[in-house]
Amino acid sequence: MAKKAGKETQKHGPRTVATNRKAHYEYYIEETHEAGVVLTGTEIKSVRNARVNLQDGFVLIRNGEAWLLNVHIAHFEHGNRNNHEETRQRKLLLHRAQIDKLHSQATLRNWTIVPLRMYINDQGRAKVEIGLAQGKQGHDKRQTIAKRENDRELRRVLKERY
Repeated sequence: MAKKAGKETQKHGPRTVATNRKAHYEYYIEETHEAGVVLTGTEIKSVRNARVNLQDGFVLIRNGEAWLLNVHIAHFEHGNRNNHEETRQRKLLLHRAQIDKLHSQATLRNWTIVPLRMYINDQGRAKVEIGLAQGKQGHDKRQTIAKRENDRELRRVLKERY
């Protein structure tokens, strides 16, 4: 069999660009959804260079559309004067039923919708994993820290033993 000339394309699976580690500390994540993001040309180039910060981001549902707010995507270094605004509102691509479900659960239970991670899928599209989250109290956060330290200690002991 003859080999195709040119670049070889290999599928590596989704590549995580940014994670919101603070979200699991601040919230109980009840359920997650995958959403596409509407980005400009310089934004997708910055996302592919992993220049994204999801730390303060949240999702707002307005007029039947989901919007990603306060997510910082850095300027593209090789961009020109038409470079994007870093923290602009970005539209999320979800099905109508998903938007309605998220909106009803967030308003009825007084929960928050937060971005958990941004990644590039196999087709090269930027996706955001969003989570329906319930806020933690101060004592819950202390329990999370204690559990994490206990797990770390247990792994250390097991590593020494075996």
